[in-house]
Amino acid sequence: MTSRRPHHLAEMTTLEAADAVRASPLVIIPAGAFEQHGPGMPLATDTVRAEQVAALVASRLDGRAVVGPSLGIGVSPHHLAFAGTVSLSTATLAALVRDYVDSLHRHGWRDVLVITGHGGNNATLTTVAQDLLVTHPGLRFAWTPLTSLAGEAVAAMRPSAVHGHSGEAETAQMLYLAPELVHRERLAPGSVTHDDLDPLSRVARRGGHPALTLPYDRLSPNGVLGDPRRATPEDGRAIVDAAVHRIVTFAKEWLASTG
Repeated sequence: MTSRRPHHLAEMTTLEAADAVRASPLVIIPAGAFEQHGPGMPLATDTVRAEQVAALVASRLDGRAVVGPSLGIGVSPHHLAFAGTVSLSTATLAALVRDYVDSLHRHGWRDVLVITGHGGNNATLTTVAQDLLVTHPGLRFAWTPLTSLAGEAVAAMRPSAVHGHSGEAETAQMLYLAPELVHRERLAPGSVTHDDLDPLSRVARRGGHPALTLPYDRLSPNGVLGDPRRATPEDGRAIVDAAVHRIVTFAKEWLASTG
């Protein structure tokens, strides 16, 4: 029998939700993806991480936040060559976020924070934030990624020269947050050095701008960037703790500034 999660809107009645509008003015929406994460991690990896971090953040905000409905499918066309991946268009994700936010706004919530475990959602969330300034001028909308909030913890892992999707940092987080979903015996390195990439892929992985987007089956035959075998739960905890701390600090300052 599962225990009730006190900060989750999904497990409240409509009467409790009405009370939460006043007591918990911040709604946290976890956003992820449904896409390949190499041979050893589940398709819902990004959603699992976002949901777990959202719950941790809400638990540290003294009842001032609730966790809203998850967005379990994201913008993942770059992974569609791999079985099981499901993708939304940027327009569809934007429409979903706007409709979620509009519904919450109708009930009285004015502060919404999206925590996304999937980098493919970032551009869409930025666009939605701009649109909401016009359509919902009384609403305050923010979004944040996860792993990039913990740069020092990731660097301490000494990841491969080429790393990222399904690599050291993501695998470490899953080993800490949901180890039962990781098939450790199947974890395998993907592209780990620039020599593993073809010339165009090396251009795409330079980072910064100009930016070039390529499908992941071109970047790595197994969809992995880095060596997930090197990840540990301890590394994952360091990354998650750093991300949660950053988000909680931001949320407390935000709530204090809005009353």
